[in-house]
Amino acid sequence: MVQLTCIYTRSGDKGKTSLGNGARVPKTDARVDVCGTIDEANSALGIARLYSSGNQAAFFDSMLGRIQNDLFDLGADLCMPESDPPIQALRITDEHVERLEREIDQINAGLAPLQSFVLPGGSPMAAHLHMARTIVRRAERLIVGLSLRETINPCTLSYTNRLSDHLFVLARHANVEKNGDVLWIPGANRQNETDHKDR
Repeated sequence: MVQLTCIYTRSGDKGKTSLGNGARVPKTDARVDVCGTIDEANSALGIARLYSSGNQAAFFDSMLGRIQNDLFDLGADLCMPESDPPIQALRITDEHVERLEREIDQINAGLAPLQSFVLPGGSPMAAHLHMARTIVRRAERLIVGLSLRETINPCTLSYTNRLSDHLFVLARHANVEKNGDVLWIPGANRQNETDHKDR
């Protein structure tokens, strides 16, 4: 049970913070960077949930609520370095990843096949989901970088990889009732070659 009685501690005033095992590290540490980015993604999802609407609003809101809770678990996992002997820690598991895959399949089954890449935008909810998706992608890149230097739980990487796909299809679903996807038109703003030569 987490109990917070004092919000500020002054312990970080010199640019250091604590990992889950108590180790003091600079706030630029790779693990701290990853956890901060996961927190950023979680905040973006909190905004996206404010725009949940339509016939399945409650269903998708609860889905995003589960993901927000997962992201706290993910941060708890990554702030606790692997140790020998292992420390009892909260870890992301295959079960988390498999649930995302089931939800992706469920959402995607109701969407038309894509004929082009999608531009982030459309409805407010979709725009915020796309923002969260790109933050999750950044977290994924940071986790890969961390994994090249330290041992991590491989499920953390699988989870973030799958989560970005999940948010993509969920953003597409959010646009179904708002005139559909905003599609990329390759070269739409490029002058044709003849016009360019005449200038």
